[in-house]
Amino acid sequence: MSEILPSLSVILPAYNEGPRLGQTLLKIFAYLNDKFTGAEVIVVDDGSPDNTAQVAEESFRHAGRVGATLLRNDVNRGKGYAVRRGLLASSGETAIFSDADLSTPIEQTPKLMAAISQGADIAFGSRALDRSLIWVHQPWRREQGGKVFNTIVRLSTGLPFWDTQCGFKAFRMNVCRPVLEGATIDRFGFDVELLYVAYEAGLNLQEIPVRWDHQEGSKIDFARDSVRMFSEVIRIRRQARQGAYDETIALVRNRLLTSPVPPFASSIREHSAL
Repeated sequence: MSEILPSLSVILPAYNEGPRLGQTLLKIFAYLNDKFTGAEVIVVDDGSPDNTAQVAEESFRHAGRVGATLLRNDVNRGKGYAVRRGLLASSGETAIFSDADLSTPIEQTPKLMAAISQGADIAFGSRALDRSLIWVHQPWRREQGGKVFNTIVRLSTGLPFWDTQCGFKAFRMNVCRPVLEGATIDRFGFDVELLYVAYEAGLNLQEIPVRWDHQEGSKIDFARDSVRMFSEVIRIRRQARQGAYDETIALVRNRLLTSPVPPFASSIREHSAL
């Protein structure tokens, strides 16, 4: 008998998340055991010097029917690297990555899964499409900085989306693996790079309004990290002009032509190069 693959993989990138990871995993395991007959959770410890890995392993005792795996990076490589490693290690038909603070509650999963089932190749949460779903806002300065960043992303890349940075994204893995394998940015700009390459390759991307609450303890210091965020957007633009993504885009387009797709999936779109 062939192995039955899980229908959903949930990826949690984690850096110094020892204090809250246990509660996060208990919530995810409870939800997945109740709603899915086949699911797995992959925690990627991104070189944490605290007890993140120990907390993850102890929490796995409560996984129930859900598969649970811990991957550890020897050094801190960045959230983008951790997310990609987890996604590429997943075996689910659909894989979601979520921030470890569950700022988007795991109960929002059906919104992304519904979009995937109706033809989306990537469905990603958005705080911008319906701000009434933000129950706890970020500090004013950080929220305005996020709006500025997304405006720069739209102008620099041509992406027509309003929130590329929400940490809640789902991927139809049979067509998205080349995008993940061809990505180059390991830190804050990784979301933009993934969406840009996928969009240029003609994948069906859907931005979905989701519930979101600001959680204390963010690893991003906007004053410190904003320069790196903007420089990585510029790097994406430069690499696109240099043809760095051409091979990946060709692989994805070929996979679209040869892979079975949901009935409502869109056809390949052509976009002008940056």
